[in-house]
Amino acid sequence: MIKQTIYSAILALAAASPAFAAEPAQSHYVPTAENLAAREQFADHGFGVFIHWGLYSMFAQGEWYLNKGISADEYAKSAAAFYPANFDARAWAKAIKEAGANYVCFTTRHHDGFSMFGTKQSPYNIVDATPFGRDVLKELADACAAEGLKLHLYYSHIDWTRPDYPSGRTGLSTGRDPKLRDWPSYYKFMNAQLTELLTNYGPIGAIWFDGLWDHDEDKTPFDWQLGPQYEMIHRLQPQCLVANNHHQVPFEGEDIQIFERDLPGQNEHGLSGQDISQLHLETCQTMNGMWGYKIADQEYKDAKTLIHYLVGAAGRGANLLLNVGPQPDGSIPATALERFKEMGQWLKENGRTIYATRAGDVAPQAWGATTRSGDKLYVHVLDNEPAEIYLPLTAKIKKATAFADGSKIKTTKTPDGWVLTLPARNTDTIDYIVECQL
Repeated sequence: MIKQTIYSAILALAAASPAFAAEPAQSHYVPTAENLAAREQFADHGFGVFIHWGLYSMFAQGEWYLNKGISADEYAKSAAAFYPANFDARAWAKAIKEAGANYVCFTTRHHDGFSMFGTKQSPYNIVDATPFGRDVLKELADACAAEGLKLHLYYSHIDWTRPDYPSGRTGLSTGRDPKLRDWPSYYKFMNAQLTELLTNYGPIGAIWFDGLWDHDEDKTPFDWQLGPQYEMIHRLQPQCLVANNHHQVPFEGEDIQIFERDLPGQNEHGLSGQDISQLHLETCQTMNGMWGYKIADQEYKDAKTLIHYLVGAAGRGANLLLNVGPQPDGSIPATALERFKEMGQWLKENGRTIYATRAGDVAPQAWGATTRSGDKLYVHVLDNEPAEIYLPLTAKIKKATAFADGSKIKTTKTPDGWVLTLPARNTDTIDYIVECQL
């Protein structure tokens, strides 16, 4: 009965809603000056925090819980008990800022179809369907603005609960009637929600799409009509970047390229084998094992591992978008807060070698990576074993100093590069940084 009532309201709203993306896509995407400036600012930011939080958090089994053969009708009942009493957007934003991050990407609607903002397109949202009744996205937008954090918004192209979504490979056991699939209705719904997100929550840094992979393009090609959708976003907020986690080279109209769980050029998890484009890059990674909160997943990566990942991303010209899954009560797990503090302390001391830099002249090596800002090359030595490292540089190194204390580092010219002679390092040194003046 709950599902029937919600679905009836959803379909009625969809039928009554105006079309928000009626204009055809441009034949060739030409980013505006505001968009190009936003891309550079995005690259300068270096580090962001991903937040996976939704109705699924109540079950403490990760964000894909509904995909495990569960009825959408039964799942929807949990909304009546969702009351995150400890949610504090200001505390979130403050902790993220202290971690050294410059932007936040928040999951506005994940594959379970539950909207974590006050939408008028469906009653299945945190304001209308829960006793909490608060627009957490509005509170987060205000808190991020107060802390100087850019706000990016995750939005799923998939919906495992709406009957009009033309289902693909996932969410096939939630009880939807295949005869009710209606792409024009679903497309209209998505664009209406995106219009709300880009109208009601202030300046948005990026729309971060996910889910295109639900339809197997090799076997069952599906037209997602991305062109008009992307154009609508750029029309509503020209500076807003479009990103899509489709695990392919960027499509027309996209402004940054995403890599999931792997650094660009790596593919240990089988999700990032695509070629690397000329766009600015971002790699998203979990702090423990899952994206959404999972009570049994307490295997958090240590600060050294996370910092090495941040450095590895920067050395490949990518931002790190590090995920945290808040608990059902709205609080960030204590271990995650501890990692935030540790990363923030490191960035407070070494952030100049990460922020506003680009990939260095020397490609990542077994010993570490390099970043560059102007005529300064920062050599991040992550391996404490080598006494010397070789830099295949054509540019001249005028001088080299230890970033931490300014002590001189010996440089030796070779026919095709330079050798840095390094002092002995402690085994617990996270990153020995050499600043080279070129």
